[in-house]
Amino acid sequence: MRFNLIENPVAAKFGKRFANAAMVIEQSTLPKLTQELVSLRASQINGCGFCADMHTKEAEAAGETSVRLHLVATWRESTVFTEAEEAALALAEEGTRMADAGTGVSDDTWEQVRKHYDDDQIAALVSLVALINAANRMQVIVRNPGGSYQPGMFASYIDS
Repeated sequence: MRFNLIENPVAAKFGKRFANAAMVIEQSTLPKLTQELVSLRASQINGCGFCADMHTKEAEAAGETSVRLHLVATWRESTVFTEAEEAALALAEEGTRMADAGTGVSDDTWEQVRKHYDDDQIAALVSLVALINAANRMQVIVRNPGGSYQPGMFASYIDS
């Protein structure tokens, strides 16, 4: 790791605010497992080992199966995800790859998201895609490796 974001006072202060923003999403009606699948998929695309580790373990702790976790990267060629989860994963991919495609989220994907989620869930989903991409970038920049995350280890960062 190039730089410890937890030990630096400025980064730690930002991390606390970041964790509180994440709590808004976690407390929404967007299903917890959908949140973890979306975060995992964006982290895979961005090559963030730390975040992929975190969201795999948080998904397992929330009851996700190993089969579904192993198939997230190939969800389009899998039969284990619901249509709603597929819509969320498509939004995650398109929202993460905006610089690659230059088109943002397609109308087809947006239509599927609207079909399966209410306005509050969509707000949470859009916020989640933005937040996980920011987290991925921070961790990749400092080269924070995956493997050491323990479920719930950032709970102390969240204001009660």
